[in-house]
Amino acid sequence: METVTVMIIKFVSSVIAFAIGMDLFFDATFVDILSFSLFVTIVSYVIGDRIILPRLGNTTATIADFLLTYTSVWIFGSILLDNYMQIAWGSILSAVLISAVEVFVHHYLLNLMSSHRNNAEHKPFTFDRMPAYETEFAKEHESEDEKEPKK
Repeated sequence: METVTVMIIKFVSSVIAFAIGMDLFFDATFVDILSFSLFVTIVSYVIGDRIILPRLGNTTATIADFLLTYTSVWIFGSILLDNYMQIAWGSILSAVLISAVEVFVHHYLLNLMSSHRNNAEHKPFTFDRMPAYETEFAKEHESEDEKEPKK
């Protein structure tokens, strides 16, 4: 249920941000705004919220969401328009608005993850810089074939 809530919040905020950023600078249609919003919502949820946020934290996930929104509007906006100045301002404005909302979404997700982690006692994924190698010592046993009688 939390996933649906987060996806709806991200989608609505993306629609509003793209309506402001793309409709002011582009002559974007409502279908363009919805397609940009759907793409950014799905990709930022999978990459930013499920992969980056639990491992690297809120700041890194917000920066990743900003870069994702900026590059997606820049790439797909260049298909819609030829004027790069309009694409630049539209992508910056959209990315800033979405990143501002993502800060609050990430705080909500981190609180959710910490409550689930306290209930289930899951250990977070970390890299161990000092691997634990152990040496095993044992006495060697001689087999019957290797034993030679002393004469």
